[in-house]
Amino acid sequence: MPTFEVLSPELTARIEADKAAGTLPKMRFPDGSVVRRNDVAKDAATVWRPTFVHDIDKILHCPFYNRYTDKTQVFSLWKNDDITRRSLHVQLVSRISRTIGAALGLNLDLIEAIALGHDIGHTPFGHAGEAYLDELYRAHTGRRFYHNIHSVRVLDGIFPYNISLQVLDGIATHNGEIECEEYHPQKLDSFAEFDRIIDRCYEDKDFMLSRMPSTLEGNVVRLADIIAYLGKDRQDAMRTGTVEEGMFINEGIGSINAEIINNLVTNIIENSYGKPYIKLDAKHFEALRQSRLDNYRMIYLNKSVNTQLAATIRPMMGEIYEKLLDDLQSGRKDSPVFRHHIDYVNTNSAHYKRSTPYEQTEPNQIVVDYIASMTDDYFIDLHRHLFPDSPLRVEYKGYFDE
Repeated sequence: MPTFEVLSPELTARIEADKAAGTLPKMRFPDGSVVRRNDVAKDAATVWRPTFVHDIDKILHCPFYNRYTDKTQVFSLWKNDDITRRSLHVQLVSRISRTIGAALGLNLDLIEAIALGHDIGHTPFGHAGEAYLDELYRAHTGRRFYHNIHSVRVLDGIFPYNISLQVLDGIATHNGEIECEEYHPQKLDSFAEFDRIIDRCYEDKDFMLSRMPSTLEGNVVRLADIIAYLGKDRQDAMRTGTVEEGMFINEGIGSINAEIINNLVTNIIENSYGKPYIKLDAKHFEALRQSRLDNYRMIYLNKSVNTQLAATIRPMMGEIYEKLLDDLQSGRKDSPVFRHHIDYVNTNSAHYKRSTPYEQTEPNQIVVDYIASMTDDYFIDLHRHLFPDSPLRVEYKGYFDE
């Protein structure tokens, strides 16, 4: 029988009284403190378009935002629209984090911008695709590929949108692979400091993972990212037959998606209201930590989830990477890396100020930008186009396959 926790009567009464008296805790990041690279009139707040709404609109209209729709969340190579894609995941993160933020009196526009943009730099084929691209990039350059850092690059480098420091920082530090009992904002004052941090993240994984968002809003999104995938991935695992219903233990927050979301959100609000940090109590933190480990053991490290990807997508990505890099360095203008990527980026960023022409970017970085931007189907079609005689082929599981 599912158990759904509720806020304590004391906190409920306090929030109702604060709302009635207009005395909600002033914990939100103020719009007037926004920091941007360039002070341009078109990004100034108006009465109907507050400052972070500009960032939301730019992210929604970024050409790569469309590609969330056909990027794997966890389960690749399934023809099944009931399995979560990355587009739904970012919506769930946005909804969960805004629910928490509204209760805590935070800046909901800032939360939405971070949530909608947090995975825009993710590769095709989920975390497996991310690992394969990281291997290739590191072998060629010594630098690492992390989707959260690349999401910043999409919105600040590939498309120089003049997104705020607070949004970019929240995206860079959203990494939902590490849970905390308390989330304390980490001070960040300038783009000069941010740029040094991002550059170091390409070379130092431990440093990248240690970074915390500079705002309460960013910390809410970071925690909501875990909440959004924890139960949803379990639903998908049962739909694909990776696990059977009832296999997950209730670690203390429930075992199904609705319980997990409700109970964690309730506990966050209960322990964070009016505080300068975001907190879970010890019991819920331990349950969250253990439940995430259960997901890793039963889903993410399950051989049935990764076997075909390792056998097909990994070598295919290697072939694509080397071919595109050679085409780029040889100046083959008829190559997809020119016609379908560089030209596409230039066309869609023509109205934004860029310090250096995009085509002058280091070649490996351009190849990484291109591969990371691809959807699952685009990647497969490109490989077939580049290597029509290759024996490497993927097999999708269809709706009616047993």
